[in-house]
Amino acid sequence: MGFIAWIVVGAIAGWLAGVLVKGGGFGLLADIGVGIVGAFIGGWLFGLLGIHLGNGWIGSLVTAVIGAVVLLFVVRLIKRA
Repeated sequence: MGFIAWIVVGAIAGWLAGVLVKGGGFGLLADIGVGIVGAFIGGWLFGLLGIHLGNGWIGSLVTAVIGAVVLLFVVRLIKRA
């Protein structure tokens, strides 16, 4: 994927994860960051579990959203402690 595609997928994934976990997005730059980090976490997690969703936009987006949700869940747990 190209750089622009990473930003677009990151923004969408971060926004969706924010809506799913907290009830709203965090702003464009934070959403992009959460989505991109979530994509790495999702890719790593799916690799450990032997799950492959494909190489297209949809597979990348689903992987990034799931990873971003995991990221936000862990951050939320740490903030409460």
